[in-house]
Amino acid sequence: MTNGTARSFELGPMPLGRPMVTVDERFVRAPVDVIFDIASRVEQWPAYLPHYRYVRFRDQRADGGGAVEMSANRPFDIPGLDAVRLNWPTWWLSEMSVRKSQPSIRFRHTRGITKGMDVEWTFTPTPGGTHVRILHVWDGPSIPWIGVWAAMYVIGPVFVHGIASRTLAGLAEVAERETSNRVITRDDG
Repeated sequence: MTNGTARSFELGPMPLGRPMVTVDERFVRAPVDVIFDIASRVEQWPAYLPHYRYVRFRDQRADGGGAVEMSANRPFDIPGLDAVRLNWPTWWLSEMSVRKSQPSIRFRHTRGITKGMDVEWTFTPTPGGTHVRILHVWDGPSIPWIGVWAAMYVIGPVFVHGIASRTLAGLAEVAERETSNRVITRDDG
């Protein structure tokens, strides 16, 4: 917390029209409130997701957001060596805002190689569950001549998608399991 009091923070709408765009989405067999709650409690992600090394709030806000430091591994299987996996560590610091009225979570990376990247998680109710979409947009690192190319052809599709798709799949599994347990508990009671 900053100055002893939690405060709300809003990052606003996603800036569109950037060169790098990645989208990861899936149908989750869980109500919006379940998957949204699990996804917005980012400090608990390492307990659910083996590729996350840590998540720490540097500044917690009343809405559940704040300044959050995250680190995850991007795993790579080594061709020809079935049991060998290389874990490439990544790190970033983000501003995070949580919007409960229209369930969404926004991040803006403020430090790390992905500084300036904007991220939005949206949660749309659908019959039987929730459509979850993660959108990443970015101009790329400020490296002359190759920054945009690196973002569009390496960082976005290999690292961002590689981590986001695993994150979404893992959190979906947790939400679906929790929803299934709720149904079983209600049926038993």
